[in-house]
Amino acid sequence: MSTQPPPPLPLDFSAVLSESKRIINAHSRHFLALSVLFLLPLSFSVTVFSTIHNLLLHHHSGHRPKSLLSRPHHHDDDDLQLPIETLALVACFALFFFVFTILAIGSISYSVLHGFYGRPVKFVSAIKSGLTSFFRLFITHIVVELLLSLVALLFLCSFYFVIKGLDLVCLEIDTDSPYFLALAVVYSVVLLAVLLYFKVNWSISSVIVVAESSWGVPALRRSGYLVKGMRRAVLYFFLSFGLISGILTWTSSIATAKLGGDALGGSQGWNSWFFVAQIVVTSALLTLILLYFFAAQTVLYMYCKAVRGELASEIAQEFAREYVCLPFDDEKVPHLVSVVYT
Repeated sequence: MSTQPPPPLPLDFSAVLSESKRIINAHSRHFLALSVLFLLPLSFSVTVFSTIHNLLLHHHSGHRPKSLLSRPHHHDDDDLQLPIETLALVACFALFFFVFTILAIGSISYSVLHGFYGRPVKFVSAIKSGLTSFFRLFITHIVVELLLSLVALLFLCSFYFVIKGLDLVCLEIDTDSPYFLALAVVYSVVLLAVLLYFKVNWSISSVIVVAESSWGVPALRRSGYLVKGMRRAVLYFFLSFGLISGILTWTSSIATAKLGGDALGGSQGWNSWFFVAQIVVTSALLTLILLYFFAAQTVLYMYCKAVRGELASEIAQEFAREYVCLPFDDEKVPHLVSVVYT
């Protein structure tokens, strides 16, 4: 008589954060160096992006011709120049953010994995891991974005054909109609739910790329297998970090929009000092949040492996004839496991 496998243990959010904090504190200088090298530029760019964008707008408006009768075609040139400058700024920011995020994931995930097993954590090895896994992480992220874009495109096509189908049966719906708005809202909610489902399924694929050298579609399948049965908890985990960082970034952008114009315009006083202090504090807090997020993401990967029963054999190989303290337990009490080879 076959027995059913035991249900997955509930995801202990506090245990994941506690283990992440333990690893970071045990190698504080190492993770500080990685944060300054990769995460601080990311946080600073996110913080000052709105300021640079406002500076472009201010510069553009300050160079408009004062006379409407003198060469009016210059207005068209200026109107075209601003979107080009904005697109160039967004493209440079996206490229910078993408590259540094991949390097941060590769180096921090490698360091957390070694810290989890008690191996030596070396700065040069972490940088090397970030560089060697860059191509695999790049391809995996591109595959994820392409698949999500394909899903969104299918929903848009489905929405278009539904509208056209209603027109064919003499149920024409105008874009100003409340029925059109209701249908658009329903499609948007369903699309958001589907995209979140796939994002949760593939949430630890980047750690898998670093830890298992699997990339592309196989890494996505592996991630879906590991998070199966814990999708709701994983969704809560990522939404928590996303909400905290989102509120911090949104608050910073509002403060920058109010104080940035005076500071960049050369005004003196407490506004300029507060503007600089706000950027420094926001960048530091966002750097800390990103560090804990990437570390906790790696620990979450280890937790999922432990739930699937894959961690015990790895620990047996790593710590033969030694006592091992496992950080995850449904009773929140560490187990001592004695591993003996015969």
